[in-house]
Amino acid sequence: MCSISDLRFLLSILLLSFAFSASSQIKHGLYDAQGRHIVPRGFVINTNDHAGEVFFNSNDYSRMVKMGANTQVVRLELGKLSDFPGGKLEPKYLLKLDSLVNYGKYRGIKTVFKMTVYGIEKFVWEHFWLNKKNEHKTYIDAWKVIWNRYSNNISVLGYDVVNEPRKLSMDITYKKLTDNYLIPLYRKIIDESQKINPNKKILLQSIFMNKGEAIDNNQYAEITTPVNRKNIIFAPHIYQDKIEYIEPVMNRFDKESDMLEAPILIGEWGFPTFASTDTLIDGRLGQLKYRALYIKTAEVFDKMGVGSIKAWFLGNRSMQNFLPGGPSTWAIFSDKTDAGTVERKYITDIISRPFPQAIAGRIHSFLFNHATRTLHLKIKADNSKGASEIFVGADRHYPDGFSVVINEDFIMYYNPLKNVGLEVYKCPENGNPSDFIWDSSTQKLIILKWPEGQQNFNIEIVPGIRNFD
Repeated sequence: MCSISDLRFLLSILLLSFAFSASSQIKHGLYDAQGRHIVPRGFVINTNDHAGEVFFNSNDYSRMVKMGANTQVVRLELGKLSDFPGGKLEPKYLLKLDSLVNYGKYRGIKTVFKMTVYGIEKFVWEHFWLNKKNEHKTYIDAWKVIWNRYSNNISVLGYDVVNEPRKLSMDITYKKLTDNYLIPLYRKIIDESQKINPNKKILLQSIFMNKGEAIDNNQYAEITTPVNRKNIIFAPHIYQDKIEYIEPVMNRFDKESDMLEAPILIGEWGFPTFASTDTLIDGRLGQLKYRALYIKTAEVFDKMGVGSIKAWFLGNRSMQNFLPGGPSTWAIFSDKTDAGTVERKYITDIISRPFPQAIAGRIHSFLFNHATRTLHLKIKADNSKGASEIFVGADRHYPDGFSVVINEDFIMYYNPLKNVGLEVYKCPENGNPSDFIWDSSTQKLIILKWPEGQQNFNIEIVPGIRNFD
């Protein structure tokens, strides 16, 4: 049972939302082939873990969709795609990747592939950077298997080409390693990729600093040199456990994004949970601390308008023991199965918060207020771009129903007891309620067309069936 002090702590967490404004404009946006402003959100998908191979099925992807996923990042194993020592191209592995892409495709989930260095005898970063045995070509050849296979697959968004590159024992500064080795390698990889699939996005990361060498609690070295290539996305990771550093770290990423002229997609996020967290409620290392940490991170993401990919959509099959707090995991489920079913709801309710997935036009700002369970959204609509999609997650966030308020003069509501779709409370002359569809299977509000005669809309999704009189 929570103590009075714990309840006060939780209240202070929720009140963080009241002090936060969504008034700032989103600087960088991602747009799909239709020209819709999109916010990618989803999960890292492992093909193996410390306990062995991981398998998913179509039901797992349906669950992802109901948690707000529209993007998956599939971790590739270098050892199953390359000729590095101990590695070999495995055709069965490619079929497994096909199945993951298709599971996502059939449910509206785009795929990003991320290369990890697992599965080979030993990957030595210094050897890789120095490239004395033409390691770059071997690495790029592994990528070419993927590029050629998915070049015409429109559900594959792009490629995260070097995951958490390292310095380790090299006698070199992080800046020189970045400028003299990482950036030239990125240019080489991008140029080779764009010969095969020029319209795919290339995701870029920065150097993962050695343990104990973090700057302002940020373990990722700053990029200060432009890559000077098109179709790139800056995909930093943030595993921040100190709430006061979340905004400074994201502000630095924003600065790098400006310099790179690349929108941000947070490639991985979410400080791992300790074995004790599932039973410990209080604000030290317990669930209340994680709730506060994740809420603050989510609010900063929303304010900046960036997409984010949570590690991992996985059951608790194994724990790692590299943090002072003891065994920990990034798995969002606590049961010991591949995909998992028992949510760590103190984090999943925040991961799966309402947000605009795709807007025909431009998103000016959005924010989900965890204290009031209200999504605030400002857009400039362009109906020529097609339909818009807003993830609501009503089963999770609005079991008592929800109301949709547009510019204060267009009000619809959903009553789960009646289950007849959206009902109308108030509608202007230029509004058409039939253009607004509630899809309970995906937990999305789909807007076929915004009201004619205006472009700027303030939208709120609020809990309950309000008495607007």
